Amino acid sequence: MRIATYNVEWFTNLFDRRGKLLEDDGWSARYQVTRADQLTALGIVFTALDADAVMIIEAPDSNRRHKTVPMLEGFAARYQLRTHKALIGYENDTQQEIALLYDPDAMTVRHDPKGTPGQPQDGGASPRFDGSYEIDLDIDAKPDLVTFSKPPLEVSARSASGTDFRMIGVHIKSKAPHGVNGAARIKRLAIENRRKQLAQSIWLRQRVLEHLAAGDSLIVMGDFNDGPGLDEYEKLFGRSGVEIVLGWDEPHPTRLFDPHARMAISKKLSAAPVSARFYRPDEDRYFSALLDYMMVSPDLRAKEPVWRIWHPFDDAACYRVPELRDALLTASDHFPVSIDLPM
Repeated sequence: MRIATYNVEWFTNLFDRRGKLLEDDGWSARYQVTRADQLTALGIVFTALDADAVMIIEAPDSNRRHKTVPMLEGFAARYQLRTHKALIGYENDTQQEIALLYDPDAMTVRHDPKGTPGQPQDGGASPRFDGSYEIDLDIDAKPDLVTFSKPPLEVSARSASGTDFRMIGVHIKSKAPHGVNGAARIKRLAIENRRKQLAQSIWLRQRVLEHLAAGDSLIVMGDFNDGPGLDEYEKLFGRSGVEIVLGWDEPHPTRLFDPHARMAISKKLSAAPVSARFYRPDEDRYFSALLDYMMVSPDLRAKEPVWRIWHPFDDAACYRVPELRDALLTASDHFPVSIDLPM
């Protein structure tokens, strides 16, 4: 079984107000890419992925005029994808949903949120992801309430062969201080955003531990907007959010595993794997980073799965197919990350 995560840059801009595909020569949110070109590229990428399920980050917006599920299913029908059914969890107000596009012949899925409706009590379960989490962010002995702008999507899944497993789709808030001027204000907001990001990671980590204690097979996937060594503010807090969710320094039975994260954290390679590529017009250069992960529980790791970042320049098979190579560059500023698991 192949499971993938894919951040599709501003997928919602490829649909009109009523949720219909915009296959025209108008500009998409991609730099100098038309909507028709981005949609065509996405069709090529999803077809090449040939995944049983794709966790889509930045899925089309769900609001009173149009809904994510029929929009994604319309996209799948247009490009004849076998992942033609869609699932969404909690809607959010950022115009970027988290949704699962899956093959109903390969698996059955349902949105299955865990947690308590209120604040966690001493020794109790973590709160639901559409609620708030109480934690002291700035060590002032006063609790702060943390929320997810994009609540993670919790999926209960069963493969066609009858194997049960769980997936959590994640889009952790970015730490970038957008729209702020002045060095002092930029630094203050960057530190504040990192605190929130780490708090969200701690919240997610608590949920991971609850699943592992229950013996669940678990995959945590998505865009963490974070990683070891990504920015200088990490040094103030000692570790990245990715390391927190992985349980990097915890006992092996409670750790999640992602080989790309391990390479980046151990820093044994001069060139770490990357999953995203951003253009900086002020420098006329591209910046690359590892932001997308597929973390698995110890029982799934024992099945010896195969991970793959579909990077058009780093993955030889992608590079050898010009149509796919160009499509990956056109479709999004992130590249898919997949895992092949014997289920």
